[in-house]
Amino acid sequence: MSALVCVARIGAAHGVRGAVKLWTFTEDPFAVKRYGPLLSKDGKRQFEVAQAREAKDHLVATFKGVTTRDEAERLNGIELYVAREKLPATDEDEYYHTDLIGLAAVTTEGDALGRVLAIHNFGAGDIIEIAPLKGPTLLLPFSNAVVPEVDLKGGRVVIALPQEIEGEDKDNDPSASRPRERGDP
Repeated sequence: MSALVCVARIGAAHGVRGAVKLWTFTEDPFAVKRYGPLLSKDGKRQFEVAQAREAKDHLVATFKGVTTRDEAERLNGIELYVAREKLPATDEDEYYHTDLIGLAAVTTEGDALGRVLAIHNFGAGDIIEIAPLKGPTLLLPFSNAVVPEVDLKGGRVVIALPQEIEGEDKDNDPSASRPRERGDP
């Protein structure tokens, strides 16, 4: 089976006729209707969108075979997936997260750094998570400055490690991280 890509998450029931809030992760929210049956993460359950309409920041959707609020409530939280090959091709400098997971991470000098674990977005932009060969996990901005090259064919991403991370202090002196004020020694 090919790699599955999460394209939506079912939210709370909406109304009494089996509709749900549907949070889509696709550029076009209605694309979830064009992919055919959507799968649960384990691939054992299929869901087919019967109807969908736009709401404030999500869709309100019904699935074939789901006709009551009780049935809709049991779907809350289920993530919906499609096979990677059903997704449209990406533009240059555009990637599906699934294509990046597992790639080797190397420094700009070519030294092995680790592997890409995940791409996160907590609201302030994409973050690339690297499992280094040694040391703690690295969370870095997924920007052109920090990730100047993504080589899917070569199976690697190039990481330009920041020289200094704001908030870290080399000598662990807590007073050194704040500006001196009058009266400080």
